[in-house]
Amino acid sequence: MVSQKVDLLKNEIPFEEESVVFSEDVKTGLVLVDIINGFCTVGAGNLAPREPNRQISEMINESARLATIFCDKEWPIMAFLDSHRPDKLEPPYPPHCITGTDESNLVPALQWLEREPNVTIRRKDCYDGYLGSMEEDGSNVFVDWVKTNRIKTLLVVGICTDICVLDFVCSTLSARNRGFLSPLEDVVVYSRGCATFDFPVSVARNTKDSIAHPQELMHHVGLYMAKGRGAKIAREVSFGAPEKP
Repeated sequence: MVSQKVDLLKNEIPFEEESVVFSEDVKTGLVLVDIINGFCTVGAGNLAPREPNRQISEMINESARLATIFCDKEWPIMAFLDSHRPDKLEPPYPPHCITGTDESNLVPALQWLEREPNVTIRRKDCYDGYLGSMEEDGSNVFVDWVKTNRIKTLLVVGICTDICVLDFVCSTLSARNRGFLSPLEDVVVYSRGCATFDFPVSVARNTKDSIAHPQELMHHVGLYMAKGRGAKIAREVSFGAPEKP
C-alpha cells in the first residue's frame, strides 16, 4: 500500500533523468556532500540510520566508485563534512556531527580521500555547503575551488538528497546564474549517488514534534526540486575520451 502511494505521487511529479558522459575536454569537479558516519553509519549518532539501508549503501558505493575514477584522473574533488560546535546546533534537528567526533568524519569507504592531493575537504556548520564555505573575510572556499580549477561541470553526490544536497545545488545554481562561479556551466546530480533518510509515518505519529519523512518519496522530491532549479539529473554517468578535432 505504501509503495503504491509513493508511485502515485511520483507519477504526479515526474522528471527526466539523463545518461551523462563526462569528456576529458570539459573540466569536471566532483562534490561529495556529507558522506559521513553521523548520517550514513548504522548507530553512529542521533541522525544515523538505525539499521542497514539499501539506498544509503548504494550511495556510498557509487560515491566511492566515482571518487576513485576522479583520483585516477587527478580531477578535483571537494568533500563537505557536516561539523557543528557543541554550542552552535542546528534546530530542529537534535545534536549531531559534533566537531571532533567520529560522527563528522568520512565513512570508512571514503576515508582514504583525506590523503589524496586532488581532494579539498571543507567542514561546514550548516545544511548548505555553499554558505558553509564562507570565510570571515568574505571569501568562499567553494567559489575559489571552482575558479582555481576552472571547473565547467559539477557532479554532485551525497546525503540528504532533499536537504543538504538540494540546498547546495540551489545556491550553486543561483550563484552561477549571477555570474559568481565563472566558468561553471552545468550542475549534474547523480540520482544513484544520492540518498536520504527514512522516517515513516507510523513512527512519526508516535514521536513528539516529528514529521514523517518517507525515504523513497523524499529522495524523488529532492531530485525533482533540483531539476526544477536547473540541474541535470543523471540516472547513469560514464567517462569518455576527448573528442577528436
